[in-house]
Amino acid sequence: MIKNILTIDDSASMRKVLSATFVAAGYRVEVAADGAEGYEAALAEQFDLIVTDQNMPAMSGLDLIVKLRGHRAYANTPILVLTTESSEQFKAAAREAGATGWIEKPIDPDMLTELVATLSDAEQSH
Repeated sequence: MIKNILTIDDSASMRKVLSATFVAAGYRVEVAADGAEGYEAALAEQFDLIVTDQNMPAMSGLDLIVKLRGHRAYANTPILVLTTESSEQFKAAAREAGATGWIEKPIDPDMLTELVATLSDAEQSH
C-alpha cells in the first residue's frame, strides 16, 4: 500500500502542487529539488512511490530511475516521471530506465491521486 511518497522537481511551484495534492489525499510526502537531492532522500528513507520530474539540474529523472533501480529496496517500487515530453522515443527511454509510467505536464491533481490509488490497489493485489 502506498503511504509514503517522494516527489522530485526543480520547480518550487510544482513541488508545492504535488505536495498539496498528495497531502490532501492522505499521503505522507517528502520533496526534493533535483535528482541528486532526490537520490539522497531515497537512500535515507524508504518510499512507497517516487514521482520525479525529467529535466532537472544535477541528475535527470531517467538517470535517477536507473540509479534507484540498482538498489534492491527500489527494484519494484513504482516510479512515475513527470514530463513535458510525449514522444514515443522518450516513452521508450523511460521504460528502458525502469519507469512505471509517465505523466505529461501540466498535471491534473485529481487524475494524479486516482493514478496513485490505482497503483496502490495493484500493489495490494500482488
